[in-house]
Amino acid sequence: MFMGIQGGVGTLPLAVAEAVRARGGEILTGTPVTELSHSAADGGGWRVVAGERVLRADAVVLAVPAAAAARLLRTQSPGAAAELGGVEYASMALVTFAYRRAEAGLPEGSGFLVPPVDGRTIKASTFASQKWGWIADEHPDLVVLRTSVGRYGETEILQRDDSELVAVSRHDLEAATGLDATPVATRVTRWDDGLPQYPVGHHARVARIREHVAKLPGLAVCGAQYDGVGIPACIASAYAAVDQIHGDLRGVQELTAHPVQSLHGGAGE
Repeated sequence: MFMGIQGGVGTLPLAVAEAVRARGGEILTGTPVTELSHSAADGGGWRVVAGERVLRADAVVLAVPAAAAARLLRTQSPGAAAELGGVEYASMALVTFAYRRAEAGLPEGSGFLVPPVDGRTIKASTFASQKWGWIADEHPDLVVLRTSVGRYGETEILQRDDSELVAVSRHDLEAATGLDATPVATRVTRWDDGLPQYPVGHHARVARIREHVAKLPGLAVCGAQYDGVGIPACIASAYAAVDQIHGDLRGVQELTAHPVQSLHGGAGE
């Protein structure tokens, strides 16, 4: 019923990074971008200030959360920045538990969702060992599951420390499934402003953002705040962004009859 990645989805960005480096790309980490500009003075290309470095590029794909995108586009595209500034986010925390299999009897299935009307603090639970076979294979003596905490507009619960989130999750799990065993390990992972919200009118907002951005040659946007938070939606958004800038660069090549130089200095698109 579900498709995943052996070892977990956390291996996906690592594989992408490895593929980028294998093709000669450079990845800068711990280096916030503070400026993005485009002008004739820069040869019609883009100037990116990242930490202490100034990078020149023929094209830029802006794949950052809405607030960061709004900040970087404020000068070049005030209209897009204003629209991006209106995108709201929800924060959440994931609480992961490991139990001894002999002590953890769980219902069949891959987990459950909790509607707000139930009045529980957790909003969902995933029985990871039952959902993903590789977890059960790697840890046959353990049962791994997780809960998620935090809905849109809920901030108080996420201000609690990790031990409190573990305690409230255990309470709600016992109420829902009867699980009262003591976990052998727990981990709390917090995602501040991790989930963009899609209210009525979101599609129209995204269309306006892309209309504004399309006026800037060699610039495209992608990410969870546009077409969906899931990995497939984000990948599709990235493909669309790359297709757009490829079209922009082909247009430049046809006008200049010269190869377009990439960020790292090689010829081609």
